[in-house]
Amino acid sequence: MSTLLKLLDIRLPILQAPMAGVSTPAMAAAVSNAGGLGAIGVGATDAETARQMIRAVRTASDRPFNVNVFCHRPAVRDSTREAVWLSRLSPIFSQYGAVPPSGLREIYTSFVEDDAMLAMLLEERPKVVSFHFGIPAAQRIAALREAGIVLLATATNLSEAKIIASAGIDGVVAQGFEAGGHRGLFDPEALDDCLGTLALTRLLVRALEIPVIAAGGIMDGAGIAACLLLGASAAQLGTAFVGCLESEADAGYRVALFSAASEHTAMTRAISGRPARCLANKFTALGAEVEGGAIPDYPLAYDAGKALNAAAKTAGEAGFGAQWAGQGAPLARKLPAAMLVAELRLELERALSRQGTASADESVNRQHGSVEPG
Repeated sequence: MSTLLKLLDIRLPILQAPMAGVSTPAMAAAVSNAGGLGAIGVGATDAETARQMIRAVRTASDRPFNVNVFCHRPAVRDSTREAVWLSRLSPIFSQYGAVPPSGLREIYTSFVEDDAMLAMLLEERPKVVSFHFGIPAAQRIAALREAGIVLLATATNLSEAKIIASAGIDGVVAQGFEAGGHRGLFDPEALDDCLGTLALTRLLVRALEIPVIAAGGIMDGAGIAACLLLGASAAQLGTAFVGCLESEADAGYRVALFSAASEHTAMTRAISGRPARCLANKFTALGAEVEGGAIPDYPLAYDAGKALNAAAKTAGEAGFGAQWAGQGAPLARKLPAAMLVAELRLELERALSRQGTASADESVNRQHGSVEPG
Protein backbone atom coordinates (compact mmCIF):
# COMPACT_ATOMS: atom_id res chain seq x y z
CA MET A 1 0.00 0.00 0.00
CA SER A 2 1.33 3.44 -0.91
CA THR A 3 2.48 6.01 1.61
CA LEU A 4 -0.49 8.23 0.81
CA LEU A 5 -3.09 5.50 1.24
CA LYS A 6 -1.57 4.57 4.59
CA LEU A 7 -1.49 8.21 5.63
CA LEU A 8 -5.13 8.73 4.71
CA ASP A 9 -6.14 5.26 5.98
CA ILE A 10 -8.04 4.40 2.79
CA ARG A 11 -8.03 1.30 0.58
CA LEU A 12 -8.54 2.83 -2.87
CA PRO A 13 -6.56 5.57 -4.65
CA ILE A 14 -9.82 7.43 -5.24
CA LEU A 15 -10.61 10.80 -3.69
CA GLN A 16 -13.94 12.57 -4.12
CA ALA A 17 -13.45 16.30 -4.69
CA PRO A 18 -14.87 18.51 -1.91
CA MET A 19 -17.26 20.47 -4.12
CA ALA A 20 -18.82 23.22 -1.99
CA GLY A 21 -22.51 23.46 -2.74
CA VAL A 22 -22.60 20.08 -4.50
CA SER A 23 -20.99 17.49 -2.25
CA THR A 24 -22.90 16.49 0.87
CA PRO A 25 -22.22 14.61 4.09
CA ALA A 26 -24.16 11.69 2.62
CA MET A 27 -21.90 11.66 -0.44
CA ALA A 28 -18.74 11.89 1.64
CA ALA A 29 -19.84 9.06 3.92
CA ALA A 30 -20.78 6.83 0.98
CA VAL A 31 -17.43 7.33 -0.76
CA SER A 32 -15.46 6.74 2.43
CA ASN A 33 -17.49 3.65 3.30
CA ALA A 34 -16.75 2.31 -0.19
CA GLY A 35 -12.99 2.58 0.37
CA GLY A 36 -12.13 5.99 -1.06
CA LEU A 37 -11.79 9.36 0.64
CA GLY A 38 -15.05 11.26 0.77
CA ALA A 39 -15.04 15.02 1.21
CA ILE A 40 -17.15 18.00 2.15
CA GLY A 41 -16.45 21.60 1.18
CA VAL A 42 -17.02 24.09 3.99
CA GLY A 43 -15.44 27.16 2.43
CA ALA A 44 -18.86 28.58 1.64
CA THR A 45 -20.27 28.26 5.14
CA ASP A 46 -19.57 29.26 8.73
CA ALA A 47 -17.87 27.28 11.47
CA GLU A 48 -20.97 25.99 13.22
CA THR A 49 -22.62 24.84 10.02
CA ALA A 50 -19.35 23.16 9.07
CA ARG A 51 -19.32 21.43 12.46
CA GLN A 52 -22.78 20.02 11.82
CA MET A 53 -21.68 18.80 8.39
CA ILE A 54 -18.68 17.02 9.93
CA ARG A 55 -20.88 15.38 12.53
CA ALA A 56 -23.37 14.32 9.86
CA VAL A 57 -20.61 12.49 8.01
CA ARG A 58 -19.53 10.80 11.24
CA THR A 59 -23.09 9.67 11.90
CA ALA A 60 -23.06 7.77 8.59
CA SER A 61 -19.42 6.62 8.54
CA ASP A 62 -16.54 5.82 10.87
CA ARG A 63 -14.06 6.13 8.00
CA PRO A 64 -11.69 9.07 7.29
CA PHE A 65 -12.92 11.98 5.18
CA ASN A 66 -11.64 15.34 3.96
CA VAL A 67 -12.83 18.80 5.04
CA ASN A 68 -11.91 21.49 2.53
CA VAL A 69 -11.50 25.22 3.26
CA PHE A 70 -10.87 28.23 1.01
CA CYS A 71 -7.67 30.22 1.49
CA HIS A 72 -8.34 33.04 -0.96
CA ARG A 73 -7.08 36.56 -0.51
CA PRO A 74 -9.90 38.57 1.09
CA ALA A 75 -11.64 40.77 -1.47
CA VAL A 76 -10.29 44.19 -2.30
CA ARG A 77 -13.23 46.56 -2.49
CA ASP A 78 -13.66 48.83 -5.49
CA SER A 79 -16.97 50.66 -5.24
CA THR A 80 -16.83 51.99 -8.79
CA ARG A 81 -16.12 48.59 -10.35
CA GLU A 82 -18.81 46.96 -8.22
CA ALA A 83 -21.41 49.56 -9.17
CA VAL A 84 -20.59 49.27 -12.88
CA TRP A 85 -20.87 45.47 -12.67
CA LEU A 86 -24.28 45.65 -11.01
CA SER A 87 -25.38 48.16 -13.62
CA ARG A 88 -24.26 45.79 -16.36
CA LEU A 89 -26.27 42.96 -14.85
CA SER A 90 -29.37 45.09 -14.23
CA PRO A 91 -30.99 44.55 -17.67
CA ILE A 92 -30.61 40.76 -17.26
CA PHE A 93 -32.24 40.89 -13.83
CA SER A 94 -35.05 42.90 -15.42
CA GLN A 95 -35.66 40.14 -17.97
CA TYR A 96 -36.62 37.90 -15.06
CA GLY A 97 -38.67 40.47 -13.16
CA ALA A 98 -36.01 41.23 -10.57
CA VAL A 99 -33.51 43.91 -9.59
CA PRO A 100 -29.83 43.38 -8.73
CA PRO A 101 -28.58 43.76 -5.15
CA SER A 102 -28.04 47.34 -4.03
CA GLY A 103 -24.47 46.41 -3.12
CA LEU A 104 -22.16 43.41 -3.00
CA ARG A 105 -21.27 41.45 0.12
CA GLU A 106 -18.20 39.35 0.87
CA ILE A 107 -20.29 36.24 1.33
CA TYR A 108 -17.45 33.87 2.27
CA THR A 109 -14.80 34.36 4.95
CA SER A 110 -11.38 33.11 3.89
CA PHE A 111 -9.79 30.52 6.18
CA VAL A 112 -6.71 32.72 6.30
CA GLU A 113 -8.59 34.95 8.75
CA ASP A 114 -11.40 32.70 10.04
CA ASP A 115 -10.43 31.98 13.64
CA ALA A 116 -13.77 30.32 14.40
CA MET A 117 -13.30 27.77 11.61
CA LEU A 118 -9.78 26.98 12.80
CA ALA A 119 -10.97 26.51 16.38
CA MET A 120 -13.78 24.24 15.22
CA LEU A 121 -11.42 22.06 13.16
CA LEU A 122 -9.05 21.74 16.10
CA GLU A 123 -11.97 20.61 18.25
CA GLU A 124 -13.53 18.20 15.75
CA ARG A 125 -10.22 16.90 14.36
CA PRO A 126 -11.29 15.40 11.02
CA LYS A 127 -8.75 13.00 9.57
CA VAL A 128 -7.96 15.30 6.62
CA VAL A 129 -8.18 19.05 5.98
CA SER A 130 -7.42 20.45 2.55
CA PHE A 131 -6.76 23.96 1.26
CA HIS A 132 -7.88 25.59 -2.00
CA PHE A 133 -6.81 28.96 -3.46
CA GLY A 134 -3.57 28.91 -1.50
CA ILE A 135 -2.45 27.93 1.98
CA PRO A 136 -2.89 29.60 5.37
CA ALA A 137 -0.21 31.07 7.61
CA ALA A 138 2.41 28.79 9.13
CA GLN A 139 0.85 29.06 12.59
CA ARG A 140 -2.46 27.68 11.33
CA ILE A 141 -0.75 24.85 9.50
CA ALA A 142 1.25 24.00 12.62
CA ALA A 143 -1.86 23.98 14.81
CA LEU A 144 -3.66 21.57 12.48
CA ARG A 145 -0.62 19.31 12.22
CA GLU A 146 -0.22 19.27 16.00
CA ALA A 147 -3.84 18.12 16.22
CA GLY A 148 -2.88 15.08 14.14
CA ILE A 149 -4.71 16.22 11.01
CA VAL A 150 -3.40 15.20 7.58
CA LEU A 151 -3.10 18.23 5.30
CA LEU A 152 -3.54 18.49 1.53
CA ALA A 153 -3.46 21.54 -0.75
CA THR A 154 -4.18 22.30 -4.40
CA ALA A 155 -1.54 23.44 -6.87
CA THR A 156 -1.97 24.45 -10.51
CA ASN A 157 1.75 24.78 -11.26
CA LEU A 158 5.17 23.75 -9.97
CA SER A 159 5.79 27.00 -8.10
CA GLU A 160 2.63 26.62 -6.03
CA ALA A 161 3.42 22.96 -5.40
CA LYS A 162 6.87 23.81 -4.06
CA ILE A 163 5.34 26.34 -1.67
CA ILE A 164 2.94 23.64 -0.47
CA ALA A 165 5.73 21.11 0.05
CA SER A 166 7.99 23.58 1.86
CA ALA A 167 5.13 24.48 4.21
CA GLY A 168 5.07 20.93 5.59
CA ILE A 169 1.80 19.93 3.97
CA ASP A 170 1.44 16.17 3.50
CA GLY A 171 0.26 15.95 -0.10
CA VAL A 172 -0.50 18.09 -3.14
CA VAL A 173 -3.52 17.94 -5.44
CA ALA A 174 -2.31 18.61 -8.99
CA GLN A 175 -5.27 20.44 -10.52
CA GLY A 176 -5.12 20.38 -14.29
CA PHE A 177 -6.76 22.98 -16.51
CA GLU A 178 -9.39 20.38 -17.46
CA ALA A 179 -10.85 20.42 -13.96
CA GLY A 180 -14.34 21.68 -13.24
CA GLY A 181 -15.06 24.38 -10.71
CA HIS A 182 -12.68 27.00 -9.42
CA ARG A 183 -9.03 27.05 -10.41
CA GLY A 184 -6.90 26.69 -7.30
CA LEU A 185 -4.62 29.55 -8.36
CA PHE A 186 -2.86 31.19 -5.42
CA ASP A 187 -2.97 34.50 -7.31
CA PRO A 188 -5.79 34.77 -9.86
CA GLU A 189 -4.15 37.86 -11.38
CA ALA A 190 -0.90 36.03 -12.18
CA LEU A 191 -0.25 34.36 -15.53
CA ASP A 192 -1.92 30.95 -15.64
CA ASP A 193 0.14 28.43 -17.61
CA CYS A 194 -3.05 26.34 -18.04
CA LEU A 195 -1.16 23.09 -17.45
CA GLY A 196 -3.13 19.94 -18.20
CA THR A 197 -3.56 17.21 -15.62
CA LEU A 198 -1.10 14.74 -17.14
CA ALA A 199 1.69 17.25 -17.70
CA LEU A 200 1.24 18.83 -14.26
CA THR A 201 1.08 15.49 -12.51
CA ARG A 202 4.31 14.32 -14.12
CA LEU A 203 6.08 17.60 -13.36
CA LEU A 204 5.14 17.42 -9.69
CA VAL A 205 5.96 13.73 -9.33
CA ARG A 206 9.43 14.40 -10.71
CA ALA A 207 10.06 17.50 -8.57
CA LEU A 208 8.50 16.72 -5.18
CA GLU A 209 9.01 14.20 -2.43
CA ILE A 210 5.46 14.46 -1.09
CA PRO A 211 2.61 12.43 -2.67
CA VAL A 212 0.85 13.86 -5.71
CA ILE A 213 -2.89 13.47 -6.27
CA ALA A 214 -3.97 14.01 -9.89
CA ALA A 215 -7.17 16.00 -10.52
CA GLY A 216 -8.93 17.32 -13.59
CA GLY A 217 -10.92 15.58 -16.32
CA ILE A 218 -10.69 12.16 -14.62
CA MET A 219 -14.03 10.36 -14.88
CA ASP A 220 -13.39 6.62 -14.89
CA GLY A 221 -10.97 3.89 -13.89
CA ALA A 222 -8.96 4.23 -17.08
CA GLY A 223 -8.28 7.86 -16.24
CA ILE A 224 -7.25 6.95 -12.71
CA ALA A 225 -4.94 4.24 -14.05
CA ALA A 226 -3.27 6.71 -16.42
CA CYS A 227 -2.50 9.03 -13.54
CA LEU A 228 -1.17 6.24 -11.34
CA LEU A 229 1.12 5.10 -14.14
CA LEU A 230 2.49 8.64 -14.33
CA GLY A 231 3.44 8.40 -10.67
CA ALA A 232 0.44 9.93 -8.92
CA SER A 233 -0.43 8.28 -5.62
CA ALA A 234 -4.17 8.73 -6.20
CA ALA A 235 -6.71 10.60 -8.30
CA GLN A 236 -9.33 13.12 -7.21
CA LEU A 237 -12.63 13.17 -9.11
CA GLY A 238 -15.26 15.90 -8.89
CA THR A 239 -17.48 16.08 -11.96
CA ALA A 240 -17.81 12.28 -11.86
CA PHE A 241 -19.75 12.66 -8.60
CA VAL A 242 -21.98 15.60 -9.58
CA GLY A 243 -24.61 13.29 -11.06
CA CYS A 244 -24.72 11.00 -8.02
CA LEU A 245 -27.96 10.66 -6.08
CA GLU A 246 -26.33 12.24 -3.01
CA SER A 247 -25.30 15.37 -4.91
CA GLU A 248 -26.95 18.73 -4.24
CA ALA A 249 -26.82 19.67 -7.93
CA ASP A 250 -30.21 21.12 -8.82
CA ALA A 251 -32.52 19.89 -11.59
CA GLY A 252 -31.24 22.34 -14.21
CA TYR A 253 -27.64 21.40 -13.48
CA ARG A 254 -28.42 17.69 -13.80
CA VAL A 255 -30.35 18.14 -17.05
CA ALA A 256 -27.43 20.06 -18.55
CA LEU A 257 -24.85 17.53 -17.33
CA PHE A 258 -26.69 14.62 -18.93
CA SER A 259 -27.34 16.35 -22.23
CA ALA A 260 -25.32 17.52 -25.21
CA ALA A 261 -24.53 20.63 -23.15
CA SER A 262 -21.93 18.55 -21.29
CA GLU A 263 -19.77 18.56 -24.42
CA HIS A 264 -18.93 22.23 -23.95
CA THR A 265 -17.33 23.88 -20.94
CA ALA A 266 -15.85 27.33 -20.47
CA MET A 267 -13.48 28.98 -18.02
CA THR A 268 -15.08 32.15 -16.68
CA ARG A 269 -14.68 34.76 -13.95
CA ALA A 270 -18.13 36.21 -14.45
CA ILE A 271 -19.99 33.94 -12.06
CA SER A 272 -17.84 34.33 -8.95
CA GLY A 273 -14.94 36.69 -9.66
CA ARG A 274 -12.37 33.88 -9.93
CA PRO A 275 -11.60 31.64 -12.91
CA ALA A 276 -13.79 28.54 -12.83
CA ARG A 277 -14.80 25.91 -15.40
CA CYS A 278 -18.53 25.68 -16.00
CA LEU A 279 -20.85 24.03 -18.48
CA ALA A 280 -21.28 26.56 -21.27
CA ASN A 281 -24.47 28.48 -20.47
CA LYS A 282 -25.90 32.00 -20.46
CA PHE A 283 -23.54 33.09 -17.68
CA THR A 284 -20.41 31.87 -19.43
CA ALA A 285 -21.61 33.61 -22.61
CA LEU A 286 -21.91 36.83 -20.63
CA GLY A 287 -18.41 36.30 -19.26
CA ALA A 288 -17.00 35.94 -22.75
CA GLU A 289 -18.15 39.48 -23.54
CA VAL A 290 -16.37 41.26 -20.67
CA GLU A 291 -12.79 41.83 -19.62
CA GLY A 292 -11.73 40.07 -16.43
CA GLY A 293 -10.78 43.40 -14.87
CA ALA A 294 -14.38 44.56 -15.08
CA ILE A 295 -15.55 41.85 -12.70
CA PRO A 296 -15.45 42.49 -8.93
CA ASP A 297 -13.20 40.40 -6.70
CA TYR A 298 -14.15 36.94 -5.47
CA PRO A 299 -16.46 36.38 -3.66
CA LEU A 300 -18.14 39.78 -4.20
CA ALA A 301 -19.07 38.91 -7.77
CA TYR A 302 -20.51 35.63 -6.52
CA ASP A 303 -23.02 37.57 -4.44
CA ALA A 304 -24.43 39.04 -7.65
CA GLY A 305 -24.08 35.73 -9.50
CA LYS A 306 -26.11 33.84 -6.92
CA ALA A 307 -28.80 36.54 -6.92
CA LEU A 308 -29.05 36.45 -10.71
CA ASN A 309 -29.29 32.66 -10.73
CA ALA A 310 -32.04 32.75 -8.10
CA ALA A 311 -34.04 35.30 -10.10
CA ALA A 312 -33.63 33.36 -13.35
CA LYS A 313 -34.55 30.01 -11.74
CA THR A 314 -37.73 31.54 -10.35
CA ALA A 315 -38.66 32.41 -13.92
CA GLY A 316 -37.79 28.90 -15.15
CA GLU A 317 -34.33 29.67 -16.58
CA ALA A 318 -31.46 27.45 -15.38
CA GLY A 319 -28.78 28.97 -17.60
CA PHE A 320 -27.32 31.31 -15.00
CA GLY A 321 -26.35 28.55 -12.57
CA ALA A 322 -22.84 27.78 -11.37
CA GLN A 323 -22.89 24.48 -13.23
CA TRP A 324 -19.29 23.59 -12.52
CA ALA A 325 -17.96 20.74 -14.66
CA GLY A 326 -14.67 19.51 -16.07
CA GLN A 327 -13.88 18.63 -19.64
CA GLY A 328 -14.73 14.98 -19.01
CA ALA A 329 -18.36 15.88 -18.27
CA PRO A 330 -19.85 13.76 -21.10
CA LEU A 331 -18.62 10.69 -19.18
CA ALA A 332 -20.74 11.47 -16.11
CA ARG A 333 -22.97 8.71 -14.72
CA LYS A 334 -26.21 8.61 -12.73
CA LEU A 335 -25.25 6.30 -9.89
CA PRO A 336 -25.27 6.32 -6.10
CA ALA A 337 -21.83 7.38 -4.87
CA ALA A 338 -20.94 3.96 -3.42
CA MET A 339 -21.87 2.22 -6.66
CA LEU A 340 -19.78 4.72 -8.64
CA VAL A 341 -16.74 3.99 -6.45
CA ALA A 342 -17.26 0.27 -6.98
CA GLU A 343 -17.42 0.79 -10.75
CA LEU A 344 -14.28 2.95 -10.66
CA ARG A 345 -12.41 0.24 -8.77
CA LEU A 346 -13.37 -2.43 -11.30
CA GLU A 347 -12.46 -0.16 -14.23
CA LEU A 348 -9.14 0.67 -12.59
CA GLU A 349 -8.31 -3.01 -12.13
CA ARG A 350 -9.16 -3.77 -15.76
CA ALA A 351 -7.12 -0.82 -17.04
CA LEU A 352 -4.05 -1.78 -15.02
CA SER A 353 -4.33 -5.43 -15.99
CA ARG A 354 -4.03 -4.41 -19.63
CA GLN A 355 -0.64 -2.82 -18.92
CA GLY A 356 1.08 -6.18 -18.43
CA THR A 357 0.82 -9.68 -17.09
CA ALA A 358 0.59 -8.63 -13.46
CA SER A 359 -2.86 -8.46 -11.89
CA ALA A 360 -4.32 -5.06 -11.16
CA ASP A 361 -3.90 -5.59 -7.43
CA GLU A 362 -0.24 -6.53 -7.85
CA SER A 363 0.44 -3.62 -10.20
CA VAL A 364 -1.10 -1.00 -7.96
CA ASN A 365 0.39 -2.55 -4.85
CA ARG A 366 3.85 -2.52 -6.41
CA GLN A 367 3.66 1.02 -7.80
CA HIS A 368 1.10 2.97 -5.84
CA GLY A 369 -0.74 0.97 -3.22
CA SER A 370 -3.19 -1.91 -3.39
CA VAL A 371 -6.68 -1.77 -4.84
CA GLU A 372 -8.63 -3.84 -2.39
CA PRO A 373 -12.33 -4.73 -2.47
CA GLY A 374 -14.56 -2.43 -0.51
